Amino acid sequence: MRRAGDPALKDWLAWMRKYQPNASTGDLYNVQGYTAAQLMALVLKNCGDDLSRDNIIRQIKSLNGVALPMMLPGITVHTDPRNVTPIRQLQMARFDGKS
Repeated sequence: MRRAGDPALKDWLAWMRKYQPNASTGDLYNVQGYTAAQLMALVLKNCGDDLSRDNIIRQIKSLNGVALPMMLPGITVHTDPRNVTPIRQLQMARFDGKS
């Protein structure tokens, strides 16, 4: 869970205020979209000047240990030619009756 002083959370909240001012910060899909966009930006950067379909797919299939700001520490993105499932880890959380 991200804490109030976390730089990644501060950046995300600033982004939300700028681009999604009426959206709920409690909606998980806002974090998911933000994170997916960061991953796509990385893939396009890794493509360099070759933005062909084949190169984009090649870059998507070669992500190894990519840590994105809003993902929990230790959770990273991994893909390879045989497995394009990007997130293969999870962290259990305990509900204490409040959070």
